[in-house]
Amino acid sequence: MKSLLKSVVASLLALLARAVIRKYRPNIVMITGSVGKTSTKDAVASALSKRFFLRASEKSYNSEFGVPLTILGAKNPWMDAHKWLRVIEEGIALLMLPSHYPKVLVLEVGADRPGDLARILRIATPDAVVVTALPEIPVHVEAYASAQAVHEEEFAPAYALLPGAPLIIPADDAIARAMAARLPVQIHTFGFSEHASVRITDVSFLRTEEVVSGMKALVHTQQGTHELRVEGAIGRPQLLAPASALALALARGLTEEEALQGLASYVPPPGRCRVFSGVNHSLIIDDSYNASPAAVIEALSILKDVETKGRRIAVIGDMLELGRYSVQEHERIGTYAAQKADIVIGVGVRARALAEAAKKAGLSDDAVYAYDSSSLARDEVRRVVQPGDVVLVKGSQSIRMERVVEALLSNLEDTKKLVRQEKEWKKR
Repeated sequence: MKSLLKSVVASLLALLARAVIRKYRPNIVMITGSVGKTSTKDAVASALSKRFFLRASEKSYNSEFGVPLTILGAKNPWMDAHKWLRVIEEGIALLMLPSHYPKVLVLEVGADRPGDLARILRIATPDAVVVTALPEIPVHVEAYASAQAVHEEEFAPAYALLPGAPLIIPADDAIARAMAARLPVQIHTFGFSEHASVRITDVSFLRTEEVVSGMKALVHTQQGTHELRVEGAIGRPQLLAPASALALALARGLTEEEALQGLASYVPPPGRCRVFSGVNHSLIIDDSYNASPAAVIEALSILKDVETKGRRIAVIGDMLELGRYSVQEHERIGTYAAQKADIVIGVGVRARALAEAAKKAGLSDDAVYAYDSSSLARDEVRRVVQPGDVVLVKGSQSIRMERVVEALLSNLEDTKKLVRQEKEWKKR
């Protein structure tokens, strides 16, 4: 019964959203890929904000429910039936009454299983697409026949572009480049490659009172060179979102000045390598939103790059939805973590393999810990942290690694800046 009701609501939302798109005809920018979609969506919205009246997906609402809610301009009603009825009423009102509707929609789109993006593309088709990273072993692969099948699904919005439309892809991603080469579109690239349309160089940390607080770099286009800054989050990937947004903005006809002025307001979303002061004068790298093998590898590299007088501690939760790749990928991450961290803490049943691999890779027994859940780990991790330590916290959404981050914060006000702080999440 619950599944049937969900299907009915999804169909009704799709019907309303499709009708709203047909009535108002906004220009649609879609953000797709395996890693970094929400950061990119927020950066694109910032870059375009000086020119257009726009709306962007809230948080990571990129599903068959999230995308229609964005189109309708409605909040997520969660399990409140009365609020769902209100959403339907608001959708009908948009169709029946005149409205000052956004000229541009920036829609993050994602897939958990085959056909998800096809359903979204029946609601709205893009006028421009930004593709983020397409790693060799992507998230949600357990629901697909192969990793390539995931890539094909995630690239579906690009296939829906009209000839000559702008497609923005990462210059450093061989999979994205190969897939884009087949299309009759206008390709623009971003990244660290010397051939990128928007090229990033001279990457370094921002510091506030000698404490790492963000990233800075130079960004080069055909028009010139500018400094790019990202406050509050660290790692080279933090620069990719604003670089892709700059590429999209230039492709849409904005000036560099307009795009960069807009990007000055960009703030990385919660749980994506955000940095906080931790207990015992430690530094916390909060990457707790979600986890895939590629993202964990990158996060561990960031941990290694941060200078510290203390130890580097990697607290890594289960990586879910990897299917037949699960054991080998957890073991691979454990081996890699032993090279980047002084202490490795696995959280979750699958992360036991990660912890064992870290020991086999050379870490001593007293430098490796394993806990079955974030609730069990949080207080124990807090006791491990010493002055000067840098602590990376990462894991898949269902492992709820934000609980570990919360236990490590020196300022409880920072709890508001973590992921999944809504009361609906708190109940779970």
